[in-house]
Amino acid sequence: MAYRSKVALVYLLGFALDLLNMFVASIAYPDIAQQLHASVTQLAWISNAYMLGLTLIIPLSVWLAARMGERRLILASLLLFGIGSALVAQAGSIESLIGWRLLQGLGGGLLLPVGQALAYRQFPPSQRAHFTGVVLLVALMVPALSPAAGGLIVQALSWRWIFYLNLPVALLAFGLGLFWLKPDQPSSERPTLDARGLLLAATALSLLLIAVSLVSETDSRTLGLFVLMLSVVTLCIYLRDGWRKPEAILDLQLIKNPSLRLAMLIYLCVPGVFTGTHMIAVLYLHNLGVGAAQTGALMLPWAAGSGIAIMLGKRSFNRVGPKPLLGAGMLLQCLGIALLMRIEQPASAPLIIAYALMGLGGSLCSVTAQTLAFVGIATEKMGHSSALWNINRQLGFCLGAALLSSLLGALGGDGFRYCFLAAALLTMLPMVSVLRFDSTAVLALLTQTPLKEKST
Repeated sequence: MAYRSKVALVYLLGFALDLLNMFVASIAYPDIAQQLHASVTQLAWISNAYMLGLTLIIPLSVWLAARMGERRLILASLLLFGIGSALVAQAGSIESLIGWRLLQGLGGGLLLPVGQALAYRQFPPSQRAHFTGVVLLVALMVPALSPAAGGLIVQALSWRWIFYLNLPVALLAFGLGLFWLKPDQPSSERPTLDARGLLLAATALSLLLIAVSLVSETDSRTLGLFVLMLSVVTLCIYLRDGWRKPEAILDLQLIKNPSLRLAMLIYLCVPGVFTGTHMIAVLYLHNLGVGAAQTGALMLPWAAGSGIAIMLGKRSFNRVGPKPLLGAGMLLQCLGIALLMRIEQPASAPLIIAYALMGLGGSLCSVTAQTLAFVGIATEKMGHSSALWNINRQLGFCLGAALLSSLLGALGGDGFRYCFLAAALLTMLPMVSVLRFDSTAVLALLTQTPLKEKST
C-alpha cells in the first residue's frame, strides 16, 4: 500500500469517529435523560460541549504540531479521544458526562486539522478532488447510517455502549498510525506560542458558541444577543491583533487566498444552511402529521443524492473547474428548499424529491468547496489552512441551525415558510462571488502532471 493511502486511512478513521460522535449521541438522549435526570438544556450541552472542545483546540493545533510533530500529535489525540469516550460511557451524572464530552472534543479537535493537513499534503493538486470525494463519502455514510445503528445499540445494550464502541475504532486508528506513519523529522525550530492571540481566539469562539446556544431558546434570546455582541467585539480585537503578526496562532493572511475564501463562504451558506433547514423541516413535518420514522427515512434520498454528487464532483472538478459545479449545487439545493415551501400535506413524493435535490446540490458544493480550499495551498501552509477550514466548518453547522431556529422562534408557529425562504436565499448568497471568481489559476494547477509517488 502506498504511503499516502496509509496516511489517508488513519485520517479517515479519525474523521469517522468525529462524525459518529456528532450524529449518534442524540439517539441516546431519552435514555440519558431518564438515567441521569437531565433537563432538555443539559441534553443540548452534550453536543454543545463536544463542539466547544473541537472548536477551542483547533487554533492551538498548528503550534502543537510544530512543537510535538504531526505523528506524535495524531497518536496523542487518538489516545485522548479514547480516554474521553471511556469516561463519557462511565459518567454517573449529567455534569460529569458534559465535562468528559468536552475532553472528547479536545481530542477530536486535534486530530481533524492535523490529520487532514498531513493527508492532503500527500496528494498533488490534480489528485485532491479524488481524495476529497473519498472524505465526503465517509461524511455521507456515517450520518446516514449511524442514527439507525445507534438506536439498535441503545435498545439491545444501553446508551453507554454508543461511547464504549468508540474504543476499538480509536485503538485501530492508533495502531495503524503507530506502525504506518513516518517518524517526525527532528527540527531545531521552536515556535513561540502566541498566547494573547490564543486567548482572544478561544474567548471569541467560546462566546460565539454560547451565544448560539442561548439565541436558539426563546427565554434566553436577549442574553444570547448580548453574548453575541461580546463575541463579535472580541473577534475584531483578535483580527486586528493577529492580522500581520508573524507568529500568530493562525495565519490569517491565508484568507486573502481567493480559493480558500470562496470555499469557506460556500461551506457556511450551503452545508451550514442545510443543517438548519433540516431541523426546521423536522418540526414542520411533525406539525403536518409525518411520523418520526418517515422523517428519519428522508435522509435516505438525501444520501442517494449526495452519493451521486460526490461521484460527479470528484470526476468533473479537474475537467470543468469549480464554477459550474458550485453554481449548479447552489441552484439544486435552493430548488429543494423551495419545494419544501410547497408541501402542505404529508405526501411522500415531493418530500423525497426535495431531500434528493438538497443532497445532490449540497454535496456537489461540499465536494467542490473542500477540493477548492486546498488545491493551491503550499505544503508548509497546509496546517494553518486546515485549521481555518475546520473552524469554519464547525461554525457553519452551529450558525445555520441557530439562525433559522431563532427566526422561527421570532415568527412563531406560522413562520415555517418564511424560514424556508430565508434558507433558500442564504443558499444563493455566494452566487455573485462564484460568478466573479477567476478559476484560471486553479485550472492551471490541475493540469500539472504529478510526480509518481515512490512506494514505501
